[in-house]
Amino acid sequence: MKKLFFPMLAFALFFLAQFSYATEIPFLTGRVTDNAQILSPDTQRIISDKLKAHEDKTGNQIAVLTVPSLEGEGIEEYALNVYNGWKLGQKGKDNGILLVVAPSDRRMRIEVGYGLEGALTDGTAGSIIRNVITPHFKKEDYESGISEGVKSIISVLEGGQVPDDSGETSGKSNFSSGLNIESDLSIIERILFGAFIFGIIGLFTVIGVLTPGVGWFLYFFLIPFWAMFPIVVLGTKGAFYLLIIYLVGYPLAKILLKNTDWYKKAAKDLRTKGKASIGGFTIGSGGSGGSWSSGSSGGGFSGGGGSSGGGGASGSW
Repeated sequence: MKKLFFPMLAFALFFLAQFSYATEIPFLTGRVTDNAQILSPDTQRIISDKLKAHEDKTGNQIAVLTVPSLEGEGIEEYALNVYNGWKLGQKGKDNGILLVVAPSDRRMRIEVGYGLEGALTDGTAGSIIRNVITPHFKKEDYESGISEGVKSIISVLEGGQVPDDSGETSGKSNFSSGLNIESDLSIIERILFGAFIFGIIGLFTVIGVLTPGVGWFLYFFLIPFWAMFPIVVLGTKGAFYLLIIYLVGYPLAKILLKNTDWYKKAAKDLRTKGKASIGGFTIGSGGSGGSWSSGSSGGGFSGGGGSSGGGGASGSW
């Protein structure tokens, strides 16, 4: 029964979370639903007129939604739920697009229906977010950002030119976000990923620093992990600076600890007894270079996954 406790608890929490964070779909008031109140009446009217003209010409149905905050929900899940709740696009053609903006969370997404994924690809939607909308949003000019974003979406759907990724804005974005791994994460997601990532590699780092002999093996072994994983949370710059701290701090910490009494005792125990106790962990030397185990046993660790039903791209500013 004990073995089933943790999986059952995890399932129960996940099940309850689905109800706790169920999306409250806003009421569809028109082609532009400005619940965040960041658009003037004139701007709403101009955007609505453009969207209506495009719908009359092509049949594509585009809607804009602004919300004050996502209340901790991911932008991808929120946009998809609203899109499906509003049933954008014609039945059987799925030719709808939804632009969602959450100013308080500094998050946005272009959700694209299945029928328009060929015309407005994920890459193109991302280019519009980075090169057209984001520069205005960084200046807190939401009206221009949304207006120009809608204009670019319509232009692409009507055969116009795709926004260029080689400009100054794109260059800054690529430098700050690197592989763009972190660009789709909210602050809550960054905290959760950070706790997971730094909890694991941090634990092995501490063990390596405290362990004679095998500690230097872990130093070199963990370098690629410290180089790549923090990008998800801190971005390229932050991960680079953290890697430098690790490369310098790890050897420095081992040098400072080398002359302490307990470190000398642990090194002696490894040589004479083949094992040593450090901070509640039993370190054992062996043919493979070393191993570690905890003195107590606990529950298992497992992870889950999800899927998204629509295309598009997300961004932050």
